[in-house]
Amino acid sequence: MEPTPEQSPHHAYPDHWEADVVLRDGGTARIRPITTDDAERLVSFYEQVSDESKYYRFFAPYPRLSDRDVHRFTHHDYVDRVGLAVTIGGEFIGTVRYDRIDGTGRPASAPADEAEVAFLVQDAHQGRGVASALLEHIAAVARERGIRRFAAEVLPANNKMIKVFRDGGYTQRRSFEDGSVHLTLDLEPTEKSLAVQRGREQRAEARSVQRLLAPGSVAVIGTGRTPGGVGRTVLRNLLAAGYTGRTYAVNRAFDEGLATLDGVPAHRSLGEIDEQVDLAVIAVPAHRVPEAVADCGEHGVQGLVVLSAGYAERGAEGRELQRELVRQARSYGMRIIGPNAFGIINTAETVRLNASLAPESPARGRIGLFTQSGAIGIALLSGLHRRGAGLSSFISAGNRADVSGNDFLQYSFEDPDTDVALLYLESLGNPRKFTRLARRTAAVKPVVVVKGARHSGTNPPGHAVPVSRIPDTTVSALMRQAGVIRVDTVTEMVDAGLLLAGQPLPAGPRVAILGNSESLGLLTYDACLAEGLRPRPPIDLTTGASPQDFRDALAEALADGTCDAVIVTAIPWVGENGEAETGDGQVLAEALTKAVAGGSAKPVAVVHVEIGGLAEALAAASSTAAPRPRTAAPRAVSPEAAADRAATTAPEATKDRAGTTAPATPAARTGPTAPGTATATAALGTPADATADPETPPGPGRIPAYPAAERAVRALAEAVKYAQWRRQAAVPGKIPEFLDDTIDEAGAAALIEAQLATAPDPRGRPLTHDEARDLLGHYGIDVRPTLPAPDPEAAVAAAARLGYPVALKTTAPHLRHRADLGGVRLDVADEEALRRAYGELTDLLGKPAELLPVVQAMAPRGVDTVVRASIDAAAGAILSFGLAGAPSELLGDTAHRLVPATDRDAAELIRSIRAAPVLFGWRGSAPVDTGALEELLLRLSRLVDDHPEVVSVALEPVVVAPQGLTVLGASVRLAPPPARSDVGPRRLPNY
Repeated sequence: MEPTPEQSPHHAYPDHWEADVVLRDGGTARIRPITTDDAERLVSFYEQVSDESKYYRFFAPYPRLSDRDVHRFTHHDYVDRVGLAVTIGGEFIGTVRYDRIDGTGRPASAPADEAEVAFLVQDAHQGRGVASALLEHIAAVARERGIRRFAAEVLPANNKMIKVFRDGGYTQRRSFEDGSVHLTLDLEPTEKSLAVQRGREQRAEARSVQRLLAPGSVAVIGTGRTPGGVGRTVLRNLLAAGYTGRTYAVNRAFDEGLATLDGVPAHRSLGEIDEQVDLAVIAVPAHRVPEAVADCGEHGVQGLVVLSAGYAERGAEGRELQRELVRQARSYGMRIIGPNAFGIINTAETVRLNASLAPESPARGRIGLFTQSGAIGIALLSGLHRRGAGLSSFISAGNRADVSGNDFLQYSFEDPDTDVALLYLESLGNPRKFTRLARRTAAVKPVVVVKGARHSGTNPPGHAVPVSRIPDTTVSALMRQAGVIRVDTVTEMVDAGLLLAGQPLPAGPRVAILGNSESLGLLTYDACLAEGLRPRPPIDLTTGASPQDFRDALAEALADGTCDAVIVTAIPWVGENGEAETGDGQVLAEALTKAVAGGSAKPVAVVHVEIGGLAEALAAASSTAAPRPRTAAPRAVSPEAAADRAATTAPEATKDRAGTTAPATPAARTGPTAPGTATATAALGTPADATADPETPPGPGRIPAYPAAERAVRALAEAVKYAQWRRQAAVPGKIPEFLDDTIDEAGAAALIEAQLATAPDPRGRPLTHDEARDLLGHYGIDVRPTLPAPDPEAAVAAAARLGYPVALKTTAPHLRHRADLGGVRLDVADEEALRRAYGELTDLLGKPAELLPVVQAMAPRGVDTVVRASIDAAAGAILSFGLAGAPSELLGDTAHRLVPATDRDAAELIRSIRAAPVLFGWRGSAPVDTGALEELLLRLSRLVDDHPEVVSVALEPVVVAPQGLTVLGASVRLAPPPARSDVGPRRLPNY
């Protein structure tokens, strides 16, 4: 909303203050500056506020606003006088304003740094966190305008407002004066205020997803009048799953006399429904979606699942349609899953929601699944179903215009029905926030991620988010630092998810291997070594082993304190006639399950080859789902029919990103399975029919089965690494206090400000060698000086000043750090040797003006390393470490951590590269001073964390000796810091 000409011409309308926020109950609202166009809205808003709230605001009865009041409250200069409003459906539900004041409380202008603040929230919306959100945003605005403190007068009886100020986390002072409570808030963010803000964000966003997954009523808009079609399919899936809420079919083309459809009430619009509808599933062509969204918003719908396609995946025009869809939905306080979504599922017994195109709802279990691709969603649902795994929830977000993987993490963190979160992501809208949320979630439950579009360098169709410039290997390292289990394929994700959902975490990497095949045991042993595990020699039970032998051996291994996990390998038994027999898989499954039930809490996995019925029996006896009776599957939508109907209802809702129609989920196919072939891969068995009570929780000994040793071992290795991360995360690392005594933060800030002031380029400037030395010196990083040597005489003078022995090297960009090209001469002992080296250098490589030679005192011998720090616009500040030289660069042997780094991060950083043994005495060499190296990493991390204007630093080489280290070269670039999306007041992203 733009200001009218009456608005102050000196301060343009600050549209960057506009924000969509999620309120405490999960609904959305918009916060924006108040303008002169808002007079009628303000009056209407005030008329709906109770007399008591008016009294609390003005300390006296104040039934209506005068024209002067309206003018005052709608005319702002956006500097000394600012007003913000919270709107839903275009109408105000809350306001806040500040007026800058001087020390006597009178109106003032800058440099006065205090302001009086006042709030008013409509009574119907009190308790939704409106005032708390307004406080965050008005405080950020005030800081931007140079205001450092808020003053507020509150009546003692106004407990709600006092609580808003008290719970904000800001440093505050309180006094009682003239019958009112006088509060002063320091607006500088504190650890407590940031924690409060993020806690509110987590609860609000989790609640917004929970409202979508557990609605009390659902309307399917676009339900076809005849069988088939996307809308009609979703309706039938809802009914087949046994949804516990109220269901409605909506289509404006219904005949007026049509009362029911498939047994549920049928209506031409939401206005005909005489009760609240919580969730609307929209399956109409894209050009009709705005009309449907408006109908939903005007009738109080809380959330939308938009199956319709034709949005950002279709190009620029579709992207603008998608943005308008989000703006429209949020204006009514609704969140969106989609567009181009596959749907959502919640298997909780109290909900049983299948608002998706999946023809069969998965069994109830402990795995939460989020995917950005409908085709991948189909594959994952099918694979999990066929391996007997149950789900707690499922979201296929399509173009992910609103609800994202971050929201799903917020929900999964506190969902008591989810033990493992699986995510297939094609883009990260806010990587900083993702790593923060993933770290917190991973501290209590595993998070397994597959990242698609890893190497394309662009966003998938429909995902308008910032593109990170960092390599995929760096993204993987940062995920690992946050505790995320990063795997490469959806098959690996299912493998890891089944193990993590059904088995305890291993206490270490020691693995016992037992089975009736020596060869399969050796393959498993080799796979363990390849994954960094510590396998014990395999125990061969011989091909004649009975199920009881397996049970006894497994029980013995579980009781053995020298192993942390067990892998059971099994092949079919060989009969007396020499022919392989599939054996009784049910009997073997029972034996293994009984051994696990009576043993200690160690993870167990089974690797089997063609044992008929084993995978099915293990799935039924030890599924991540509570067994329940099978029900007849509703009719599946054929690929051809879905593709035909997509053109008129929900285009591409069941298509993959390349536009290829995805096959119907195999979970709907109920044909018989050939004996002995159902488990050609252990993932492909159909769970056996179960008759247990649906409320029965999963029992102990939930054993996953795998068709190949490598898959089982890889899943176990991921569990081992995750368990180690969990143990370490329980005692977080620290930043040593001694750093504070040797760091001059203020001096560095002054230097940075002075250097940027002289930079005409808004992109910043690189520092000279001496400038870089000066800046780094403020953080205790000593760079060995170099002296220019434009001619032999200058080189001799420089060496005399530094002292022999010296190094002579070129600094030309094409020769820098390339000793292999002959641009470096080391251990030059005297003047004669220096003149000779200078002549050789210029004869070989060119004139001094081209080579830019320098002289530097020699450093103690050691290992050459490289330490870097940089800021990525999407991922944030990153600290990197590796050995110097072409081999490490070619092999990508570089480790990364997010800044700020702790002492533990620094220690792990230098130990996580493959060439790390070189630092610790490899092949009899002397170990180097890794303690000094860790300190250097911490100092550099602190520099870029304290000063985001330092956008890149490269220390190369850093020679680490047995005692101490020497930084021989340094380059630093300064620039205005990039905007950060993970700080400041809460706001929903606009993609």
